[in-house]
Amino acid sequence: MTDSQEARGDVVTSYKNAPTRTITAGGVTFAYRDLGPRSGTPVVFITHLAAVLDNWDPRVVDGIAAKRRVITFDNRGVGASTGSTPRTIQAMAKDAVTFIRALGLEHVDIHGFSMGGMIAQVIVQTDPQLVRKLILSGTGPAGGEGIKNVTVLSHLDTVRALFTLQDPKQFLFFTRTANGRRAGKEFLARLKERTHGRDKAISLISYSNQLKAIHRWGLEKPHDLSVVKQPVLVANGESDRMVPTKNSHDLARRLPNSELVIYPDAGHGGIFQFHDQFVETALEFLER
Repeated sequence: MTDSQEARGDVVTSYKNAPTRTITAGGVTFAYRDLGPRSGTPVVFITHLAAVLDNWDPRVVDGIAAKRRVITFDNRGVGASTGSTPRTIQAMAKDAVTFIRALGLEHVDIHGFSMGGMIAQVIVQTDPQLVRKLILSGTGPAGGEGIKNVTVLSHLDTVRALFTLQDPKQFLFFTRTANGRRAGKEFLARLKERTHGRDKAISLISYSNQLKAIHRWGLEKPHDLSVVKQPVLVANGESDRMVPTKNSHDLARRLPNSELVIYPDAGHGGIFQFHDQFVETALEFLER
């Protein structure tokens, strides 16, 4: 398929070919990609630790963008966005709201994965009128069990990956079973499908600031999630080592209007391993 076929009129239908755009607000130039139909409530994707635009699984983005407008972005100081990366989840949430409002959006759905799910939880509490529905995947609440250990785990698995010449995400996102290993390799291959206009990698200083923010989140007092009235879909793999799966159960229990999906023989990247099922569930949830 050529790029001109991909862009029907002005509507881009494939993440691989979505141009990277920029918008400046609050002293920050945010890099973002925007695809899918223009009708309905847009879905803003907020990404994980160390991730840039190219770390979203194109099957998940394209799957949702088949029916909904999807916007992915680099938060302050990350990838091609300017500024310095904050050291708290709350400041990251404020930046994300600045970006969303700069696009002229008054009502959005949010899909937050991992650290992005922490940011999404803050947004729905500070700016509830902005959010229609939430998808929280591979994430946990403030003060959630094991979240403060993300730094240690990330360092250990990065070293482990260096020694075995593998990507740390193979260890951090997927189980060590045959299914998990295969799913990890397939996921990492999909992340390379975009060959032009790729994003800048995250800087070490930004990565370090993000780790500090997640660590602080893990040490925070639990938030009162009963105030969140929006419908929430919580998803994870059954064996998440990064943000232990019991945090997903905890979120679902504490959010008054939630539903929970747990994928078998899957880890932190369960939504990428089971991308077909996740997209179907997410679209059904968003279109209700």
